[in-house]
Amino acid sequence: MIGKMRAVLGILKKKRARKPALVREALAIDGESVTVTVRLNPRSRRIVMRVNPVSGDVTVTAPSRVGRAAALAFVRGETEWVSRQRAVVPKPVPLAPGATVPFLGTPHRIQAADGRIARGQAPVWCEGAQIFVSGRAEHAARRLTDYFKREAKKEFEESALAFGAQLGVKPSRITVRDTASRWGSCSSARSLSFSWRLIFAPDFVRDYVVAHEAAHLKEMNHGPRFWAHVDTLTPHARRARKWLRENGRGLLRYN
Repeated sequence: MIGKMRAVLGILKKKRARKPALVREALAIDGESVTVTVRLNPRSRRIVMRVNPVSGDVTVTAPSRVGRAAALAFVRGETEWVSRQRAVVPKPVPLAPGATVPFLGTPHRIQAADGRIARGQAPVWCEGAQIFVSGRAEHAARRLTDYFKREAKKEFEESALAFGAQLGVKPSRITVRDTASRWGSCSSARSLSFSWRLIFAPDFVRDYVVAHEAAHLKEMNHGPRFWAHVDTLTPHARRARKWLRENGRGLLRYN
């Protein structure tokens, strides 16, 4: 029994040892203080650096043997690259009264409800080209985000089920998330997930992303048959991919 316990403890220690070490530092880059997160991972074979497309913060992952100092030195040696990446990070737009957001791809002005809310009415609602939010100012961002997530989920559920029916398939689950690197995904369990921020994209872009993931319910690859299914569902695949390449980062700016 004692021998088994020691073996288990040994395994746990090894797992803890393999867990990447994480350190945060502030570096001066172009006169600004930039947060740099250093991840030391024993499984890493080389240094990899990434700039967060929303915050502009830097993450560098390096082999444990390299060490924190060397990882930070790597960042300092690549400040020009970091500056270029940070230069294209979209300026944030606070979700608050006075802001304009491209809800469903069309500009909508956010307005304070100013006591207009009726009994039983939701705290956020849309009227024409305006979105009204009730309650205290400090709660506006959360209420608006919740509203956009609900609207996104409704949109994606309707489209995914319709596209799936065209292909003779049905997703097991449809969810929305806040992802910065993927607009949609399809799991081996037939679960579809989409970035709620696509609610700010034009109709043809949302249709393409949903069609793309629905096609994966038939083909879990990007082969010719997969793209044939996508083309069956939407004629806008090439146009939508181009739009996302050129404008996708802008969808991340609303917070």
